[in-house]
Amino acid sequence: MTVLCPIDFSDASRAALRYGAIAAAYQGATLTVSTVNDPLLAQAAAMAGGAGSLDADARRELEQFFADTFSGRPPDIRVEFAVATGKPDVEILRLAAGGQANLIVMSSRGATGIRKLFLGSITERVLRATTVPVLVTPPAEPGPNAVDDLRKTIRRILVPVDLNEAMEQTVDAARQIAAILDAPILLVHVIEPVRAMVPGHAYAANVDSERRGSAEQRLQQLIERLPAQPRLEALVVFGEPAEEVAKIAADRQAGLIVMGLHASAQPGARMGSVTYRVLSVTNGLVLALPPHHP
Repeated sequence: MTVLCPIDFSDASRAALRYGAIAAAYQGATLTVSTVNDPLLAQAAAMAGGAGSLDADARRELEQFFADTFSGRPPDIRVEFAVATGKPDVEILRLAAGGQANLIVMSSRGATGIRKLFLGSITERVLRATTVPVLVTPPAEPGPNAVDDLRKTIRRILVPVDLNEAMEQTVDAARQIAAILDAPILLVHVIEPVRAMVPGHAYAANVDSERRGSAEQRLQQLIERLPAQPRLEALVVFGEPAEEVAKIAADRQAGLIVMGLHASAQPGARMGSVTYRVLSVTNGLVLALPPHHP
């Protein structure tokens, strides 16, 4: 097993590296710390210092960045360093496939402000094509030094669900994490308001009540099928899904959101619009799961 952590030597990627180290330690996995060189820069470096000179420099910088991140006291895990040249998202996905990574950990690289947040272009492209889970870390925090730090910040795990076939897969992944962190899970289903397409069309007043009742029943049935621990709660609300999920995560101190990357009609994983908006407006951790991940 391998946890892949791409970095760009920023403080945001330093935080992602700390999350990656904890994930690797708990899975007994190898942590692969990687960076991707620009092809034009690599060509210029080869002309000035010989072929491979930029790769050698980048590897030394990776090793130093890793040592500095952990103050010279590296975690007790196996660590490998990888340097690639090319388009960052393509190379990250290639490294993940070649190293049989079961998790990619990388920063969202977003700006600040709930309406100004946006995914970094590299992170977005990785999410749109990944076939393995991606833990997206917030850019404005230092990251944890130990699992105890996670337990203090992740008081609850929030799982947005669509009541589709992939729901149980997502909940199962959240339950595994909740068992480690001793945190309850909050299942949230957001009902979007019905907008009449035909002018003057009467909207039945009882439709919202029926939709809520049906959703609550399905969530309760799921909870009853699962073991009592970790504890699961359910919440059904009305509104715009991404906004409601971000608001509930903040109000309920859910330091981690676990949600799916919904598939399109095309082969491979694709990021759904709700997932993208949640990643864009939340300030917390998001574990994004591609369809049918192992």
